Amino acid sequence: MPEKRPFERLPAEVRPINYGLCLKPDLIDFTFEGKLEAAVEVKHATNQIVMNCADIDIITASYAPEGDEEIHATGFNYQNEDEKVTLSFPSTLQKGMGTLKIDFVGELNDKMKGFYRSKYTTPSGDTRFAAVTQFEATDARRAFPCWDEPAIKATFDISLVVPKDRVALSNMNVTDRRPYPDDENLVEVKFARTPVMSTYLVAFVVGEYDFVETRSTDGVLVRVYTPVGKAEQGKFALEVAAKTLPFYKDYFNVPYPLPKIDLIAIADFAAGAMENWGLVTYRETALLIDPKNSCSSSRQWVALVVGHELAHQWFGNLVTMEWWTHLWLNEGFASWIEYLCVDHCFPEYDIWTQFVSADYTRAQELDALDNSHPIEVMVGHPSEVDEIFDAISYSKGASVIRMLHDYIGDEDFRKGMHLYLTKFQHKNAATEDLWASLEHASGKPIAAMMNTWTKQMGFPLVYVEAEQASCSLSQQEDDKVLKLVQKKFCASGPYSGEDYPLWMIPISICTSEDPDHAKMQVLMDKPELMLVLKDAKPEQWVKLNLGTVGFYRTQYSSDMLESLLPAIRDLTLPPVDRLGLQNDLFSLARAGIISTVEVLKVMEAFVNEPNYTVWSDLSCNLGILSTLLSHTDFYEEIQTFVRDIFSPIGEKLGWDPKPGEGHLDALLRGLVLGKLGKAGHKATLEEARRRFKDHVEGKHILSADLRSPVYVTVLKHGDSTTLDTMLKLHKQADMQEEKNRIERVLGAISQPELIQKVLTFALSEEVRPQDTVSVIGGVAGGSKQGRKAAWKFVRDNWEELYNRYQGGFLISRLIKLSVDGFAIDKMAAEVKAFFESHPAPSAERTIQQCCENILLNAAWLKRDAENVHQYLLQRKASPTAV
Repeated sequence: MPEKRPFERLPAEVRPINYGLCLKPDLIDFTFEGKLEAAVEVKHATNQIVMNCADIDIITASYAPEGDEEIHATGFNYQNEDEKVTLSFPSTLQKGMGTLKIDFVGELNDKMKGFYRSKYTTPSGDTRFAAVTQFEATDARRAFPCWDEPAIKATFDISLVVPKDRVALSNMNVTDRRPYPDDENLVEVKFARTPVMSTYLVAFVVGEYDFVETRSTDGVLVRVYTPVGKAEQGKFALEVAAKTLPFYKDYFNVPYPLPKIDLIAIADFAAGAMENWGLVTYRETALLIDPKNSCSSSRQWVALVVGHELAHQWFGNLVTMEWWTHLWLNEGFASWIEYLCVDHCFPEYDIWTQFVSADYTRAQELDALDNSHPIEVMVGHPSEVDEIFDAISYSKGASVIRMLHDYIGDEDFRKGMHLYLTKFQHKNAATEDLWASLEHASGKPIAAMMNTWTKQMGFPLVYVEAEQASCSLSQQEDDKVLKLVQKKFCASGPYSGEDYPLWMIPISICTSEDPDHAKMQVLMDKPELMLVLKDAKPEQWVKLNLGTVGFYRTQYSSDMLESLLPAIRDLTLPPVDRLGLQNDLFSLARAGIISTVEVLKVMEAFVNEPNYTVWSDLSCNLGILSTLLSHTDFYEEIQTFVRDIFSPIGEKLGWDPKPGEGHLDALLRGLVLGKLGKAGHKATLEEARRRFKDHVEGKHILSADLRSPVYVTVLKHGDSTTLDTMLKLHKQADMQEEKNRIERVLGAISQPELIQKVLTFALSEEVRPQDTVSVIGGVAGGSKQGRKAAWKFVRDNWEELYNRYQGGFLISRLIKLSVDGFAIDKMAAEVKAFFESHPAPSAERTIQQCCENILLNAAWLKRDAENVHQYLLQRKASPTAV
């Protein structure tokens, strides 16, 4: 890693108690004026005040000690690199309370951070701008000078001066709205005082919106704000929010602390959503649901994001991490409990199985790299903070909390959470504080165990073998003796490091006698472990990691694995265990610990699989393999394999929903048809073309759940007419969800000149800035030609792309999507060299991870391509395999 920038937190001489803040945004010139009157305490006599400040010009500043004359600051020294300003005073500010006044001006930028402008179109077709905020992690300082660190909490009295026909919102309820003296077209809107809170959670929005509202059973006013004319589309999120608030209140046994909560859809928004206290902001696609035009996966996504952001109202907002090192506490926790909440609201989603494929396996993929990082990272400079908003903080964080919850048990876990939230409310806490509360509630060695998961990077591979006990006196012949060995799991193969990292692993074991319940549970805290499994007959299979809850991978001896395969075929193994077994094997093959051919054989055992999430994970892994083999001359053979695996379930499902089907059937149908269509399954392609034609001609509109699979199929096998039709559909789409749906599949087109057309489209006015990334990513993931073209496009347009997303996590995502699929050693060198001459500080770690992935892909290809080719040919010759 390059050297860390020297970084210092703000000095402690002066601290804010209350910010009185009035802002007046100009929605035409994209500037704003601000007045700050802060009640502060001088803790140690000083003649300067150091605050955070970025892209703001201070006009005047003064400090008045309580009951004394005002002292005007004589110098403002901006340290732009550190985003600080030092106000110098002609005389010493004595210890005690006082008022700091600052008048300043700033810019409503178009970078989706700080106080920024967001473009929208009115129902009559005019283009206008809203003024909105995104402060996490370190951008409150772009809206007003402040002590912009999570541990420096204060109360806020906010007022906004806005055009009288606009909606103005902030964290708290409106207390007063009166005409502005200097201009009759403006009003001044005052908001109630907030609780003590961190700067990154402050928010304000000025724009044109409609809303729907309700009261939750515990009396909180809930509103969902939507673009004008789309209030209906807020109803689904409103229902979820109204159910979720009382659920969390009960779960934590702590009431929601504010009088209201608003959820609002913002047109240009970098993240998925942001948990500002009492005013949660969302991308339109993470909040708006149209009963006719939204697909099942969108509903599920909205439910999860609403659950995630509302969890933060307690965990993050009421109790906040002391510093960004503990960001994972916020994000990992919310990413876990969002599933608990959705499972409560929508039991039919089987959401915990989906957790394993969405979060758990994703985290393991990243965490097996040498360039991963521990959950807890020491961060200083703001540009380092952006980088930790990754799959480790969110998904590994959520996975280890899920493991911990399972280990402690729900009742004690809730007691511990209640203790933690009440002890630290309106304050800040570190990871250790949570462990202490949970340890207190459960009496288990939580801190010792969890430190092995959060302070060291990576996770273990547990190797297991079994033998029937010989008939000695102490043991019955129906006992099995298991030998377990743990080692760090590495994407590059067997671990060969000098040191031996160890984890404290909660191990659970079940057998075919009762696949749903643990026969034995033990905490493995040493490198090797011998266990005796009582009454386990020779013919019974043994499975580790029941429910795929422990954050480790398992490698079985070949005879143990052999005995598990029939349990996949006849479905006696529960879905989440079938998924985990297949995913572990795939990862072991990727790491060169077993042969890829072994995994292909296991994949064929899934022919009777009914479960959506299991298919989804299988499909992902086949996709990774497909991408890898696109570098060979037998890419067609793997497509045949995909068609063979997916056609039985495809035929069974058909194209049209059957009576009594639910959410998961709709998701499965979309997945399977898309997979068959892309792989060129003849009947699927013909039907997709027929339905697409009817859809475009308005004869028969495609149901939302079938659109993605149909679009991707016709594009993959389409020409310039197909692309033009898709672009026309994009232009006509009223819903952002439909625009995104189309943007994500455009990259499936395969002719070089059309690929260029799609890439040019990505940077056009037609595509919202936050969505450009997924268009380019779609091209990179769409085909071999697309991959080359996308990487060239990113290099050729680097200035513009970097300028657009610099500092945010979108730049990391863009880089990962564009280069992760390469599999030639020299590409890793090319990527490395490009970013050495075009530095992107907040994406440094991502770049290293990508280079590592490219080298791993290349090694995998060299190692296994020929065996896979031979297997696929031989399979074709003797089609009895399935």
